[in-house]
Amino acid sequence: MAKVAFLGLGVMGYPMAGHLAKAGHEVTVYNRTQAKAEAWAKQHGGNSAATPREAAEGADFVMSCVGNDDDLRSVCLGDDGALAGMAKGSTFVDHTTVSAKVTRELYAAAGENGVSFVDAPVSGGQAGAENGVLSIMCGGDQAAYDAAEPIMQAYGRSIKRLGESGAGQLTKMVNQICIAGLVQGLSEGLHFAEKAGLDGKAVVEVIAGGAAGSWQMSNRYETMLDDHFEHGFAVDWMRKDLGICLATANENGASLPITALVDQFYKDVQKLGGGRWDTSSLIRRLRALG
Repeated sequence: MAKVAFLGLGVMGYPMAGHLAKAGHEVTVYNRTQAKAEAWAKQHGGNSAATPREAAEGADFVMSCVGNDDDLRSVCLGDDGALAGMAKGSTFVDHTTVSAKVTRELYAAAGENGVSFVDAPVSGGQAGAENGVLSIMCGGDQAAYDAAEPIMQAYGRSIKRLGESGAGQLTKMVNQICIAGLVQGLSEGLHFAEKAGLDGKAVVEVIAGGAAGSWQMSNRYETMLDDHFEHGFAVDWMRKDLGICLATANENGASLPITALVDQFYKDVQKLGGGRWDTSSLIRRLRALG
């Protein structure tokens, strides 16, 4: 068992840190809203800290799951940042979806302190975090990954190193690019079924086992047909992720026409007041068009 710090207790981080405690690790948590960290500690029997540095002191592993590039920098760098409190030979594992640029920046900063840094964004959503079955795509040095992989098993079902620093984030971008097109296609299909007067649930029962089937179809078709989106992965976060994908594509020359289009569709959903709706709310945009 290891001494672990977890920074960021949002809808993903809160249950992920809980799985670490359940696995028997000694866990100290930090959250920007201190009351949430204290509530977690009371529920799971761990400790809470007032700063990332305090949480990281003495930890073998420091895990983070925060909001964006700036949030990640804020918990890592500076006098109160985690890197200032981490001992040489310890490992920082970042589960936030951020740019490969900030990942490489922090990999270098960690290395200057004798600390390993693994980028390890996750897929599987809130349900995956709560059930401990996330897919985790990793980048960084092999030795650092090998050390961290057993710790991540507390909440990961599929864990894989894809290459050097930044490779995990680049793989997460592939994940989000694929999801964007899938959700738009599913939205259009279900919208077409409605317009055609078909029973949407019956249609999905027939086609889900064939070539049209997907995780999105199996897990989201019912709530989409019921026009229910108060759950899942928020549109605001998806736009953040797609923005990273599009910016990276501008740098490496990849062509992402569908991704760019769906990003604008999500912008329309935000204008409908759906920033916190699940990403499957793309179908509500189609319904609003008539």
